[in-house]
Amino acid sequence: MVNRIILNGTSYFGYNSREKLLDEISAGKYKKVFFVTDQALLKAGVADKVLDLLKHQQIPFELYVDIKPNPNVKNVQEGLELLRRSNADLIVAVGGGSVIDTAKCISIIATNPEFSDVVSLDGTADTKNMGLPLMALPTTAGTASEVTINYVITDDARQKKMVCVDPHDIPLAAIIDPELMSTMPKSLAAATGMDALTHAMEGYTTKAAWLMTDMFHLQAMSLIYHNLADAVNKKDSRAIEGVAYGQYIAGMGFSNAGLGIVHSMAHSLGAFFDTPHGLANALLLPHVLNFNAKSCPDRFRDMAKVLGVEIQDKDDDTVIAELVDKVRSLAIEVGIPQTLKEIGIPHDALSKLAHQAINDICTSGNPREVSEQDILALYEEAYE
Repeated sequence: MVNRIILNGTSYFGYNSREKLLDEISAGKYKKVFFVTDQALLKAGVADKVLDLLKHQQIPFELYVDIKPNPNVKNVQEGLELLRRSNADLIVAVGGGSVIDTAKCISIIATNPEFSDVVSLDGTADTKNMGLPLMALPTTAGTASEVTINYVITDDARQKKMVCVDPHDIPLAAIIDPELMSTMPKSLAAATGMDALTHAMEGYTTKAAWLMTDMFHLQAMSLIYHNLADAVNKKDSRAIEGVAYGQYIAGMGFSNAGLGIVHSMAHSLGAFFDTPHGLANALLLPHVLNFNAKSCPDRFRDMAKVLGVEIQDKDDDTVIAELVDKVRSLAIEVGIPQTLKEIGIPHDALSKLAHQAINDICTSGNPREVSEQDILALYEEAYE
């Protein structure tokens, strides 16, 4: 069997690492920046931490900020038109997964115009060219979009979250500056951190997991699990840094191994109800862990050990129960709602959610074979 690893070219880590963006722009001799962020980050002054660098060096830029939390086809097309008018030769994305995913899609279509309808990028589109050069600075510690070959765009017409997988979309440079993440509201820090933990745990148990991705996922699990509570509840700088690194490391893994039905089910919730992706993952994760556990008990024992479960002389059922309890307890500690009813999902929508989830691109990677009825039962279990 041949396994493939694709990673971005250059990454910088650490507080104030955003200043390295200027070195990358200079090295590439770029003339103008298309700066992608969102209104909230602009108003909060987070985007200014990067924009001020460009202004100080008198680097011309064009702003695009009209991006939804679950970005859609319209966001991409509007951004693409603005990019074309700007004549920028570099995209810089400062934001969470929504911002970076939008920038990646714009980047791809800029050099592969035959996909300008956006919806034809759904799944694994046969693009021919690398996207327009893109550098990404995440402001949330969760999606790892800055290092993955994936991006997610909502097609409102079909009420579907399109998971687009394309090695041509990967950023040239990723800059992981924990200071950009330190001002996240508690709810966002919690949801994105649990999203990253989901990436690590699903990536470790997916069908395509192998030696290299295992290495990434186990380290990511440790960093995220042991730091998230202090990062969220105490705004501890070392803990924020630990989660920031953990989410990036998880991205290196799952981008090359795929995910499972936590993400399939979360994508449906996002498409139909605009549920924040990290929140949906966090709420569903314990239920799916229980469902999948018997398919690969040795891997669940590995994960339990990383999270601090004493596994010696315990049978698989006990270890699995303690692992799931630790994950659920962490979610509660950082303030994650525990039921779909609590976040306003109507019960009569569960069937259509299940129908879309079974057809999601992530479903095929789940370690246990799953039917639409299985997914509906998991939604029911998570409902109240």
